[in-house]
Amino acid sequence: MSRILAREYLFKITFEYQFQKQKDQELLNEFLQDENLTEDDKKFIENSFDEMIENQQKIDEVIANHLKGYTIGRVYKIDLAILKVAIYEMLFSNQNTPKTVIINEAVELAKKYSTDNSYRFVNGVLATVSKEQTDKQ
Repeated sequence: MSRILAREYLFKITFEYQFQKQKDQELLNEFLQDENLTEDDKKFIENSFDEMIENQQKIDEVIANHLKGYTIGRVYKIDLAILKVAIYEMLFSNQNTPKTVIINEAVELAKKYSTDNSYRFVNGVLATVSKEQTDKQ
C-alpha cells in the first residue's frame, strides 16, 4: 500500500512542479512526513522526483511522440503529471517494477483525479510506450 501512496505523492509533486517550474522542498517535506510511508518509499519519492526533473526533456519527448491528434500543450496538466510519473518509472527508474503495475496505477490515478475519460487516454499512451519498449528488447 505504501508504494501506491508514494506514487500518488510523486504525482502530486510533479503536478505542482508543472506550474512552479522549480522544486518545492517544503511541499516535498510535507509529503515525506507521512507516517504511512516506509523509509524506502521516502527515498523513492525524493530520488524519483530529482531524476524526473533531470530527465524532464526526454520524458516530454516520449510523451509528445506518443500523442495522436494532440500536442503536449493540449494535454490536461493532471494527465500530463500522471504520464510523466509513469514514463519516468518505466524508462528511467531502476526499481524494476513491472510495466503492467505502473500502467495500472497510472490508470487508477487518472480515474481518481482526472476526467471520466482520462484513464483511457493515459492507458493508451502508456500501453503504446510499453509495447515499443518491449519490441526494442
